[in-house]
Amino acid sequence: MDLMEEVGRILEYGPICDHCLGRFFGKRSHGLTNDERGRALRITHAIAVHQLYAQETRSCWICNDLFSKLSEWVERVQSALTGIEFSTFLVGTKVPPLIGESEELVWTDLSLTDPEPLKAEMNREVGKQVSRITGKEADFVHPDVVAILDIAAETIGIQINPLFVRGRYCKYERGIPQTRWLCRECKGTGCPRCNFTGKMYQYSVEELIGRHLAESYMAKDAILHGSGREDIDARMVGTGRPFIMELVSPRVRSVDLDVLANTINLEEEGKVSVSLEGYADRAAVETIKSKQSYKKYRILVEFDGRISQEELNDALNQLRGATIDQRTPRRVAHRRADLIRKRRVVDIALIGIENDRFIIDVVGEAGLYIKELVSGDERRTLPSLSAITGINARVVQIDVLHYSTPDMEHPCSLVKVERGAKNGTP
Repeated sequence: MDLMEEVGRILEYGPICDHCLGRFFGKRSHGLTNDERGRALRITHAIAVHQLYAQETRSCWICNDLFSKLSEWVERVQSALTGIEFSTFLVGTKVPPLIGESEELVWTDLSLTDPEPLKAEMNREVGKQVSRITGKEADFVHPDVVAILDIAAETIGIQINPLFVRGRYCKYERGIPQTRWLCRECKGTGCPRCNFTGKMYQYSVEELIGRHLAESYMAKDAILHGSGREDIDARMVGTGRPFIMELVSPRVRSVDLDVLANTINLEEEGKVSVSLEGYADRAAVETIKSKQSYKKYRILVEFDGRISQEELNDALNQLRGATIDQRTPRRVAHRRADLIRKRRVVDIALIGIENDRFIIDVVGEAGLYIKELVSGDERRTLPSLSAITGINARVVQIDVLHYSTPDMEHPCSLVKVERGAKNGTP
């Protein structure tokens, strides 16, 4: 079947607009709109069959003259985007089933090889006009916002894609979890156990930092993605822990990060502090969660019996550089797979004594459970400080002093702790 025969067969289905006629051959030739392509095909067909040429005045049986209302759709998109800051956008179209079925009927009946779907043309034509009016660019991979045209409902839905802010945080107050911890009883709905807050703890690092970011970016929520996590009773001091904050549906996308960080540090003084380093993307979230790291801890250790400094140093020498077999600790067994993991103690040293308790610095690979390295966790961790000395020992307090990755300085480097852990005390 040649081109003119295909055009003639399409015209037999019923009245059709130039947009829809041209779109059946949308992938042929370049530099033409479907409207121009359809008009050219209609004229050429009239000449080929020696018929009177006349523009179609009846309603198109496929799109019901949708493309005559393009300006109205553009205005709807503009109105829906009012009050939202964005640099890039994308237009999507929700096509009524009848239109899609009508298109596919013709494609299948005539075995057409070069058609373009209606939604593709609608996305492009509306997008071009929105770009011209707003001065914003279309982004087909990572747009800031997506405008969804619902043809049947004649409405616009706006999807605001998340914004990712990266930085580091320090936590100075013990008893604060990293992320929101819903009540185990009510799962967040509120009950007597949680004093009807829906949470196990009053606030978290995620909330203390996130509420400021959510307010500044006019976001619906702020979700913290941390590079690992510290225990609730541990402080995170020194260099701080890398994190990415995911801002959900932000209506603002440009904020002075230095000013925002200063605000957080002032209002949350004594609880947390941050440095906000810039922006990231979703791929960076996976990277920050999977990146291997080293951590330096300062721990306060208590023994059940007497031990001399010399005996302790001998035990620490045995642990220094050792590979530890750690079965999942009992305290986290309810939420972690029961496995035996091998982790290395990069360095460990006694740095002070306070009231018969020992201040020890430990540098370990990511995933090394420090509390169990000391206690042994009923021999689930071997070797351990308790097993080597033959005296039960436990961590009384713990601080994370330094967090580094292989692309940073050597993990054993000494770190000056400017806040917390003063005078060598955790």
